[in-house]
Amino acid sequence: MVLLSLATPGATVRKGDVVAEFDRQYMLTRLDDYKASVIQTEADLRKLKADQAVARETLAQRIRVAKADLEKARLDLQTLEVVSDMDATRLKLAVEEAEARYRQILREEELSRISQEAELRAAELDLNKTKLELRRAENNADRLIVKAPMDGVVVMQTIRRGSEQGQVQVGDQLYPGQMFMQIVDPSSMVVNANVNQVDAELLRIGQPARIELDAFPGLRLRGRVYSIGAVPVAGRRANFMKTLPLRLKLDEQDPRVIPDLSASADVVIGRESSAALIPVDAVFRDGQTGKSFVFLRGPREWSRQEVELGVSDALRISVKSGLKPGDVVSLAEPAAARKES
Repeated sequence: MVLLSLATPGATVRKGDVVAEFDRQYMLTRLDDYKASVIQTEADLRKLKADQAVARETLAQRIRVAKADLEKARLDLQTLEVVSDMDATRLKLAVEEAEARYRQILREEELSRISQEAELRAAELDLNKTKLELRRAENNADRLIVKAPMDGVVVMQTIRRGSEQGQVQVGDQLYPGQMFMQIVDPSSMVVNANVNQVDAELLRIGQPARIELDAFPGLRLRGRVYSIGAVPVAGRRANFMKTLPLRLKLDEQDPRVIPDLSASADVVIGRESSAALIPVDAVFRDGQTGKSFVFLRGPREWSRQEVELGVSDALRISVKSGLKPGDVVSLAEPAAARKES
């Protein structure tokens, strides 16, 4: 399929506007053929109906003649008392012959009616089939004119042109199912992201998120989790880590936000107010009691301090109780603690 016309990249379009057109000459030629076939089939159907009407009238005339002959033979039969025996026999035979002929024509009329109905039904089916092919050809021709499904901005896709990559242009040859354009609604932008499968169980639809764009370091937008993938996909290191696809919806609009920008996002899985933040590596767990503790620096040595933990991310964790501002914790087990253990 060869592109004959194309909307300007970045142009704003309305729903129903033509954004691309492919070469339709072959489809239009087929469309003309199907239109001619419909006209011819309709003419054949009208001729068939006229021929059947003539045949029915001819048969009806034969029935009237046979009925009249039967009635005349029955009237002649009433003269049996004044005619000879030979003439009486002849009159009786004439009545029987007229009755047989009349019954035969009535039977022919019934068979002819059934035959005509079947022939007419077959012709109507042929006409419907031809009209169906015409509608299919019209739909195929219409599909070669691409219209915008909604209001938005035209975004061209990159395709391979020989040994190079480039945006779609007029004259390019595309194949069925090949994506070449997107219509993006700037008022409803989403971020397609990936999340480590380890953290996926903490995510819920509707959780707030903070989204930053690499192209605009100072820009931070609010968003929320819109959808979470169900099946993990392999990352760049397929044998090492898999991720889950995640879609975030922006709750704020900014004219600088355009499609295909790279972004990063922090999903807020929980909130803590007036809680201390310490590195995750500073938290240890007692193997016997299962309680969490840290090593707190004292005036002369490190001491073990139990803590109550809150929400955390990959690097930091909040401490609800057990620490106070100014406390210093160790990222590794102190030497004195190792000797005691």
